[in-house]
Amino acid sequence: MRLFGPLYDRCLQWAAHPHAERYLAGMSAAESVFFPIPPDVMLAPMSLATPPRWVRFAAICTVASVLGGVIGYLLGAFALELIWPLLEAWGKVETFEKIQALFTRYGFWIVFVAGFTPIPYKVFTIASGATGIGFLPFLLGSLIGRGGRFFLVGALMAWGGPRMEPMLRRYIEGLGWAVVLLVVVGLAWWEWGRP
Repeated sequence: MRLFGPLYDRCLQWAAHPHAERYLAGMSAAESVFFPIPPDVMLAPMSLATPPRWVRFAAICTVASVLGGVIGYLLGAFALELIWPLLEAWGKVETFEKIQALFTRYGFWIVFVAGFTPIPYKVFTIASGATGIGFLPFLLGSLIGRGGRFFLVGALMAWGGPRMEPMLRRYIEGLGWAVVLLVVVGLAWWEWGRP
């Protein structure tokens, strides 16, 4: 089943659009709250297409993603009462309380790791607000984690330049499914494998 190839082609079209930077910002902000597709899929082709502008693209991703993260944080902080019945219905109150304990203990580091890795960042933005992690540690963890990730992706794509595009196209399906598998394994371990 080819899923990531067509998605990559669509992102290449968006990357070539005159309003590509706006799309990149919108995708970055939305992904921090609810959107399932990470902005890397647009950042990478944009950085490949115009290597001298990779820093600008990475900065747009970082700022928009952190602003979206702040929205997620505020939703978690002020809308927890609204979603609490859902947590109870789904039997996730105990899981939420475990996450809350981790946030209390590791605050900044948990946000940093979520921002840098393929773990769904949106879950951690909302959980940060809901568990009461300080806003400043949340903001710093988000800036460093998201910035580190986006600047790394942008730099690698700009460094590789157009010669990297055929290789990326060739392996995009495998890379996409590998990330999905990594997330599924991570979530399964989180749910059942931790001591």
